[in-house]
Amino acid sequence: MTTAPPSAPAVVGVIGGGRMGAGIAQSFATAGSSVTVVESGGPAAAAALDRVATGLKRAAERGKLTEPADQVVARVTTADSVEDLPAGAALVVEAVPEDPTLKARLLALAEKAVSPTTVLATNTSSLSVTELASVLTRPGRFLGMHFFNPVPASELVEIVVAPQTEAGVVRAALDWTHALGKKDVVVNDSPGFASSRLGLALGLEAIRMVEEGVAEPEAIDDAMSLGYKHPMGPLRLTDLVGLDVRLAIAEYLHSTLGERFAPPRLLRDKVARGELGRKTGQGFYTWN
Repeated sequence: MTTAPPSAPAVVGVIGGGRMGAGIAQSFATAGSSVTVVESGGPAAAAALDRVATGLKRAAERGKLTEPADQVVARVTTADSVEDLPAGAALVVEAVPEDPTLKARLLALAEKAVSPTTVLATNTSSLSVTELASVLTRPGRFLGMHFFNPVPASELVEIVVAPQTEAGVVRAALDWTHALGKKDVVVNDSPGFASSRLGLALGLEAIRMVEEGVAEPEAIDDAMSLGYKHPMGPLRLTDLVGLDVRLAIAEYLHSTLGERFAPPRLLRDKVARGELGRKTGQGFYTWN
């Protein structure tokens, strides 16, 4: 008997319409979901929709869409507050900045706005899913779905399972991941999970090597991309992720896992100068 391929949830909510939230919304809309993006109204909501529309236009130009981009965009709407999330959403993904207080507050509000059967997910790249679950009345319906930037083009979703996460919720998250055409890795909740913990360790050591004058950024990156077949070097990846994002993750892992994740002075200095990587035009590289 042939097993039917997994399907995306019919209705999805995304809290946050920045680069990550817009990418998540685009991916689910492309897979057929009706998506509501929560943004703070006005210019922020318009910017979120523009990010989705721009991403879909680029996908169409690359032949990655099976229907016109405007038809996919039509499946995406915005809401001004978490309280306006669709009650019947099968999945709500929180994708706001890495601030545990902010995430916890929005997740608690989202839980009150949706059905008891809705799955809530956080897109955190390092924060404790277990601690975020502690503010919820239904922690079994919660897990981490760590998407990667840029979301539409990235293959991986890291599924992070907290102690109280129900097995059926994990199975649903895996099916939805596969419906997006992505692959999964499943990890138990731990600081930095698998991807951020290993990726950050390499990135911080590369920054220390620049700080110590071992080599220029290009040489360090080439050593890893040419010698170890990494798709890009750790410093270029840091520029793409954002030096401020990397610093926030490093500070959290430093506090939870110890000195091996202490942020280098060079990283702190660059963030203080506003050299945040591609998004500001300057990081370890100069970006046009």
